[in-house]
Amino acid sequence: MSASHENRAADRRPVLISACLLGRPVRFDGRGAARPHPLINDLMAEGRLIPLCPEMAGGLPTPRPPAELDSRRRVIDATGTDVTAAFSAGARIAVETALARGVRLALLKARSPSCGVGRIHDGSFSGRLIPGDGLTAEALTAAGIEVFADDDLDAAARRLAEIDGPNG
Repeated sequence: MSASHENRAADRRPVLISACLLGRPVRFDGRGAARPHPLINDLMAEGRLIPLCPEMAGGLPTPRPPAELDSRRRVIDATGTDVTAAFSAGARIAVETALARGVRLALLKARSPSCGVGRIHDGSFSGRLIPGDGLTAEALTAAGIEVFADDDLDAAARRLAEIDGPNG
């Protein structure tokens, strides 16, 4: 990386990212969900990514039973255990981390009960998707941080270019 490229990157804000999107084995099944994309590659090269797994930050182990949000916005795992407190704690930590680091944009794992943006599983463990956001996506949005799912990285790249621009 050239000195001028490093200087430009230093002037740009960091981006919060679901740690699983970098391939880290933090998902409920003990695996990662690496998402190769030019945006992620560029941000990684610039040292701008702040990886975080809200579930692990909230105290849950890996692996763990899958979980979904129910109609009352409680997070219930496949064994019937209410894990809302851990998911809520992880959401608070994500917001605190993002605000402390000056984050304005987050890249999150689609359909997750934590990180889902726009669509999440319906709580029946049937694979059915419904409109809605996960608890972390919701908390970040409420804190003024723009959230994008990993299935919308091209839109995230366009928005980040606006944020990084001279008037961002």
